[in-house]
Amino acid sequence: MSVDAPDPVSAVRRFNRFYTRAIGVLEKGYLGTPYTVAEGRVLYEIAKADGVTAKAVGEITGLDAGYLSRIVARLERDGVVRRERSARDGRSAVLHLTDHGAEVFEPFDQRSVSLVEGLIGALSTPERGRLTAAMAAVERLLAETPARPVTLRPHRTGDMGWITERHGLLYAREYAWNDHIEAVTARICADFLDNHDPALERCWIAERDGERLGCVFLVKDEAAGVARLRLLMLEPAARGLGLGKKLVAECVAFARAAGYREIVLWTHQVLTAARAIYAAQGFELEETWTHDDFGAPEISETWRLSL
Repeated sequence: MSVDAPDPVSAVRRFNRFYTRAIGVLEKGYLGTPYTVAEGRVLYEIAKADGVTAKAVGEITGLDAGYLSRIVARLERDGVVRRERSARDGRSAVLHLTDHGAEVFEPFDQRSVSLVEGLIGALSTPERGRLTAAMAAVERLLAETPARPVTLRPHRTGDMGWITERHGLLYAREYAWNDHIEAVTARICADFLDNHDPALERCWIAERDGERLGCVFLVKDEAAGVARLRLLMLEPAARGLGLGKKLVAECVAFARAAGYREIVLWTHQVLTAARAIYAAQGFELEETWTHDDFGAPEISETWRLSL
C-alpha cells in the first residue's frame, strides 16, 4: 500500500464514529426513549411487520438469539409487545405491538424521521442525490448478499438527456474539462436519435434496479463497413464490476453480427481505464494528436479493431 493511500479500515472506523454520534447511538436512551438502539430496532421491526416471529426479527437484525430473547422479554414486561400463537404454525408465536406499544412507538418513529430531516435539511437537491447514491454504494459494497444483476437494455425516452448530463458532470469533476464535452455529447446523442438505423446502430444502457449505471453506443462511421464506438461511460459507483468490458464486448459482438469489418473509436490518453478495456478487446492504437477543446491540452487517440 502506498504511504499516500487511505487506510480503508481507519476510514470506516472514522465514519462509524461520526455517524453514531450524529444519530445519537451513544446516548443512554435512544431518541429520548428508555430503550437502547438494539431494543429500538427490534421495536421498529415488530411495529412495521405487525405479526412477525422472533426468528424473523433475528434474521433481519442479525441479533444473537439469546440477546434478542432478552430484548423481547423486556418489551413484554413493559407492556409494549405481546405474543400470540401463529395461525399458520401452532408451534411458533408472532409478536405484535400492544395499544400502549403503539403509543410508545409513534413518537419514537417520528423522532427518528425528524433526526434524519435535521441531518439533511441544509443539503440542496443535488447534494441529497449524491448522499443517497453514496449510501446505496456503501450498502451494496458491504452487503452480505450479492448485488442484483446489472442488465443491458436499449435506449428509451430520457436516456439521452441523462447521458449528456452525466458526461458533462463526470468529466468536469474528474478531469476539469469544460462544458464543450457536454456540447459534443449532446450532438452525438441528437445525431443518434435523428438518424438511428436499428439494424446497424445501437445504444446500450446498463441498469440495476431501475438505476442507470453506464452506457455505450455503436454507430455507422463515414467509411463503408466501419462502425464507431462512442460515449462509453460508467457511474463511479459502478466501476470495478467489469461492466465496461461487458459494454464494449456487446459492441464488438453486435458489430460482427451486423457485418461490419472494423470498429474505430476516439478516446483520450488520460482515460486509462477505458484504454485498458479497448486493448483487452483487441483494439490497437492508430493515431494520436493534441487539442485543447476541453480546456487544458489533452492527447486524443484513435483506436481500431479489425473484425
